[in-house]
Amino acid sequence: MKQVLSQSRGPWLVALLLAILPLLATAEEGRQSQTYTFGVVPQQSASQLARLWVPVLRSLGQRAGLDIQFRTAPDIPEFERRLAAGEYDFAYMNPYHYTVFSQRPGYRAFAKARGQLLKGILVVAKDSPIHEPRELAGATLAFPAPAAFAASVLTRAYLAQEGISFVPAFVSSHDSVYLGVAKGLYPAGGGVVRTFESLAPEVRDQLRILWTTKGYTPHAFAAQPRVPPDVIERLTAAMLAIGQDDEGRALLAPLSLPGLERAEDSDWNDVRALGIELLDDLVKPAQ
Repeated sequence: MKQVLSQSRGPWLVALLLAILPLLATAEEGRQSQTYTFGVVPQQSASQLARLWVPVLRSLGQRAGLDIQFRTAPDIPEFERRLAAGEYDFAYMNPYHYTVFSQRPGYRAFAKARGQLLKGILVVAKDSPIHEPRELAGATLAFPAPAAFAASVLTRAYLAQEGISFVPAFVSSHDSVYLGVAKGLYPAGGGVVRTFESLAPEVRDQLRILWTTKGYTPHAFAAQPRVPPDVIERLTAAMLAIGQDDEGRALLAPLSLPGLERAEDSDWNDVRALGIELLDDLVKPAQ
């Protein structure tokens, strides 16, 4: 009897394995082909962001075994609304955005630029007669958006603190600020060191930095709560690796990113300590 059972078990096991293996393969294929959106804060035009970020995201996707799709928004306020709605699976957001949208819908940081602090700047035309921020009193100044952290929040706070009156003009992106100042539409405007350094030389060479803020924890790479932990870990590992080889460094260089490192939620406590409340209405629970 035992011999009969033993003999009959072989074909049965083979049949079972033949039935299960395609299902396992399909599940693995589905896991590998799952598409994840990656939203990038629109500090620059959509076409410029795509040119800079798509090759990086393609490389990260290949390294992590994920299909990562580039996304952005027409302007920073719309990007903020999409973050509040949790539209992006992953997002690259400014430090203040992270302190807001880590509350709701609960984005969690997993990476940031390695060894880099975010610094806001005020730029003027290279041949401008202005050499001190106080000389901007009464002027209309360009900023990307009200809640653009270093380029707008910090720079405007400094001017207000110093008693320098000005009229803010919000022009949608860092590139719009730089072009507006270069063309003489505004005497000065706010940006950040990273986007200034990544400008096309023909624009950057028309500008000079008038003033620089102190440094803060840089932009966060964060994941929406719905993203599985193993997927976040795979992308994190790919991000840590991309700055370690020549191909990866070449992709990061146009973004002025020296490499990436792991991040924790508490890394942005320096920004939380500022008590900024500009976007609180976006994360208030519905009444």
